[in-house]
Amino acid sequence: MNSRLRGLPYTVLAIVFLAIMIFPVYWMLNASFQQGGSAVSSSFIPTDFTLDGYATALSQQSGNLGTSLAVSLGTVVVSLAIAAPAAYALAKFRMRWVGVVLFALLTAQMIPGIVIANALYTVYTDVHLLNSIPGLILADASASIPFAILVLRAFMLSIPTSLIEAARVDGAGQFRAFVSIVLPISRNSIITAALFSFLFTWSDFIFALTLTTSNAVRPVTLGIYGYLSGNVQSWGPVMATAVLASIPAIVLLIIAQRYIAAGALGGAVKS
Repeated sequence: MNSRLRGLPYTVLAIVFLAIMIFPVYWMLNASFQQGGSAVSSSFIPTDFTLDGYATALSQQSGNLGTSLAVSLGTVVVSLAIAAPAAYALAKFRMRWVGVVLFALLTAQMIPGIVIANALYTVYTDVHLLNSIPGLILADASASIPFAILVLRAFMLSIPTSLIEAARVDGAGQFRAFVSIVLPISRNSIITAALFSFLFTWSDFIFALTLTTSNAVRPVTLGIYGYLSGNVQSWGPVMATAVLASIPAIVLLIIAQRYIAAGALGGAVKS
């Protein structure tokens, strides 16, 4: 009983902090169901419940949501296609310059996104990749690949080399051993890298703003920005769009949370 009483203040404090962090999400959801023009003056509970904001959001932002989904999924495919074999090579091949490559990957993650976006704008203008989904996929992949390589390499280091050598003895080449042995074992870390790559791309604003100059290709982050750039008359559609944009991230995190924990900690202890 005494131990429970001693832990009560920490429990109360944790609940208070959790309520503070969740409150903006609740207010976004609350305002999306109300008809008022101001998000500040909305009642704490939606007394004038309406779905008009969602109807407006779907009619105006469905194309932007589709663009974000296409770019995010494309970025995941490109990132894993490059990061997985690169991580395997850095983890299992004995090369003198591995440390240099790892340092370069860490340095690449420290470069501000706006710097990369400005450099890509000049290149994209010459190769005609502005206002295109492939252009956004390549840009977002350039930011997610270094992180994916580091996550996957940390896990692949823990894979016993004897498993790969046994496959090689049975006649499998490096590529066959990588596909048949390494990739299945690395499922948790691959899902972790894929999820972070998807979430980064889904929430990207810098690349989307810099590398798109028309409404032909417009991710949902720019759709929300378009609402806010003018005088917002009604916050219902704005908040409804924000709620719709949050659903894929929430669903993926709920589904993949156990894989994330296993993938993040899988490389902490070597076998």
